Amino acid sequence: MQRQLTRTRNPWRTTIGHWLLLCCLLALQPALAAEIILSSAEDNPAIRTFTADLAARRPHDQVSFRPLAELAAANALPASSRLIIFGDEALEWRLSSDKGPPTLVLRIAKVQAQKRLGNARPPYLTLLWSDPSPRRQLRLVRTLMPQVKHIGVLYDAHSAFLLDELQRAANSQGLRIVSREWPDRRDNRPLLDVLQRSDLLFGLNDDDLFNPQTAKNLLLTSYSQQRAIIGPNASFVRAGSLASVYSDQVDWLASLEQWLDRPPADWPRSAYPTHFKVLGNRQVARALAIELADDVTLTQQVVEGDIP
Repeated sequence: MQRQLTRTRNPWRTTIGHWLLLCCLLALQPALAAEIILSSAEDNPAIRTFTADLAARRPHDQVSFRPLAELAAANALPASSRLIIFGDEALEWRLSSDKGPPTLVLRIAKVQAQKRLGNARPPYLTLLWSDPSPRRQLRLVRTLMPQVKHIGVLYDAHSAFLLDELQRAANSQGLRIVSREWPDRRDNRPLLDVLQRSDLLFGLNDDDLFNPQTAKNLLLTSYSQQRAIIGPNASFVRAGSLASVYSDQVDWLASLEQWLDRPPADWPRSAYPTHFKVLGNRQVARALAIELADDVTLTQQVVEGDIP
């Protein structure tokens, strides 16, 4: 009789065991698995490659690219999905509705966002700045030129608001900002004044000031005064500035992974990429008698001092 009762209980034990195993397997699945939609007004190989690379990093998610022209209104997309959009035009589209999935905005500069949003930060948006972090840029300055005390800055009506964050970063590192408005790029007096009162020129990420048309004048005038230019981006370093912090596609993918692994409720309203590199111009460094380590070493030195 005892043997018969034992046989009767075994199927129940087996069933319970299967349920426990299933629960364990479900618990091992990524908690934040989701549909991730990337969109942009442009549809080009670079964005398609970016999408493919993100999908390869997140095989448990459903990652796809849809051109902005083919995308439904934001409020028609699944609320459980995650939306990643690129650029100012896509931001304009997203702002047409306050409903829809949480959204990460890439390729957006602070000057662009200020023109469109002012100081508003909608709760469904996370703005991921294409600007290099001022704190990191100043850390790079201290790494390259420890003796520097005065940081020269040019600004215009669109970029004046950037001075507040830069000033806070400078204060934390014992540096002084010497700034002047440059409303007319044909008038070199503000540029010369800043160069004469500072140890280097700090490039704000303002396309009105730092662009292919102004580059030659900025570079020649600065170097005639034996003043280096830091930033504002990797493109300007290739044109002739000394060095800059920047983030490439690999950095952005790694940064996105960190945010996508967190629930959207924990996403910040705005942020710089968590991963970055340093690019230096050794020809310019030699002309200015500045010792410039290799880019990997410079990146490591700035990372070590990058305290959030």
